[in-house]
Amino acid sequence: MEHLSSTKPSLETGLIRPADPLPVQTRLNRLTLVDWLYLGALFAGAIFALMHYRQHMDYYEQAILLGAVPVIGVLGWYWKPVRALVALLALLSCAAIFLYHGELARAEQVFFLKYFLSSQSAILWMSTLFLLATVFYWGGLLARSTVAARLGSWLCWAAVLLGFVGMMVRWYESYLIGADIGHIPISNLYEVFVLFCLLTALFYLYYEMHYQTRALGAFVLLVISSAVGFLMWYAVAREAQQIQPLVAPLQSWWMKIHVPANFIGYAGFSLAAMVAVAALLKRYGIWADRLPALVVLDDLMYKSIAVGFAFFTLATILGALWAADAWGGYWSWDPKETWALIVWLNYAAWLHMRLIKGLRGVLAAWWALIGLLVTLFAFLGVNMFLSGLHSYGQL
Repeated sequence: MEHLSSTKPSLETGLIRPADPLPVQTRLNRLTLVDWLYLGALFAGAIFALMHYRQHMDYYEQAILLGAVPVIGVLGWYWKPVRALVALLALLSCAAIFLYHGELARAEQVFFLKYFLSSQSAILWMSTLFLLATVFYWGGLLARSTVAARLGSWLCWAAVLLGFVGMMVRWYESYLIGADIGHIPISNLYEVFVLFCLLTALFYLYYEMHYQTRALGAFVLLVISSAVGFLMWYAVAREAQQIQPLVAPLQSWWMKIHVPANFIGYAGFSLAAMVAVAALLKRYGIWADRLPALVVLDDLMYKSIAVGFAFFTLATILGALWAADAWGGYWSWDPKETWALIVWLNYAAWLHMRLIKGLRGVLAAWWALIGLLVTLFAFLGVNMFLSGLHSYGQL
């Protein structure tokens, strides 16, 4: 892969660690014809979507679509696997749309829809593949098997692909039910848990390639598998996989940017917590020779929290703007808002102590791990035990 040409070995473990990033101008000069064709294909796809589905999109949604193109394009330039992911996602999603022929009933009549490409089938495959990836990652760690760990990585990529296919097809299915029902699939716990699994896995897969180690997959996939377990229980117990119309407070374009930003933050915090578990085990001498160097774990924990905090801050600001639009005030000390502030203050303090006081080691790891419990309560606990303006999100 391209980044290997600019890496250097760590003296502590022999792991390959990234060297200083190349200047932006140097990276631009290294772009090839394939890179520009990839970006052109993205713009062509966005234009196609506007031509065929513009009547279902307001100006804000059109702007979001066009703005996503350069973001995904640049991501694909500097993280090559994203290209294959985007291409396969587009291919499978378009195949599903073609097979539906505008009739939702075909989900139970067409073989490939029923068993592979309908939203429920694809998300079920995603769940299965994440669980298998967890098994193989742990097998790779415990048996020191590079083959098992590599299989875990491939299964994780496959799960991400099918999860995104499920989300895209679910979006299309919602419009097949009714134009007034159609909405982006990030409106209830079932949908956002799928989103959480996908974002956390993508975060991890990037760092897996960045640091050239699969030893952390066993830990990170545990939190994803836990989310999958909740997802399966929620689908069975509440039939949450059924597409429902949006409740009134969610009928806003703010949801389309607030929720993804929020869950990028959750993904970063979750990744940091699972890296913290690995760091604590290494410090206490458990699998110490199988895990990356402490300096690598510490660096990854810091970067995950920093990225997560940036997006969580953005989500909080967007949420305040949404509240002003929907309820007439930026802040109301609703339980969900209050606990979001607690989460924000927790990670702001962690970053402050890291940057000003040099926070590292056992305290930093335990703090990151406990921070995930605080975040979990802010996300799920508030929905379960408290009520307020966000009561439409209760379990």
